[in-house]
Amino acid sequence: MPSVALVMYADQETVRRILTESGDTWAVVGLSGNTARAAYGVAGVLQRFGKRVVPVHPKAETVHGEKGYATLADVPFPVDVVDVFVNSQLAGKVADEAVEIGAKAVWFQLDVVDVSAYERTRDAGLEMVMDRCPAIEIPKLG
Repeated sequence: MPSVALVMYADQETVRRILTESGDTWAVVGLSGNTARAAYGVAGVLQRFGKRVVPVHPKAETVHGEKGYATLADVPFPVDVVDVFVNSQLAGKVADEAVEIGAKAVWFQLDVVDVSAYERTRDAGLEMVMDRCPAIEIPKLG
């Protein structure tokens, strides 16, 4: 359960907008072919929800039938949402890269928290949530 302080970083209306209005191309940072990792399962849920999942991982592996890229900057087409599966110490850099590539939203997964990155990203005009999982939130949409 998220702490009371984090509730404002993941309000239901923002969650709904990112999932339903921010676009269908999701770069999943930290997604590899390792089926035991949470990113792999969540990416599958996003695909079943109609999202195009773009793996971003230093190995640049093809995952779920989508070509992977080593960095966000390497993705040669627009990305709507950047879903972040890296630890909190690295997440702020990824959020800054999402702003640089023109993403519409950033999603920090469960236990990924960087309040400063949240503030920078929101100040840049992007939607953002922290410490939530889209695979948990999608069924709540109804």
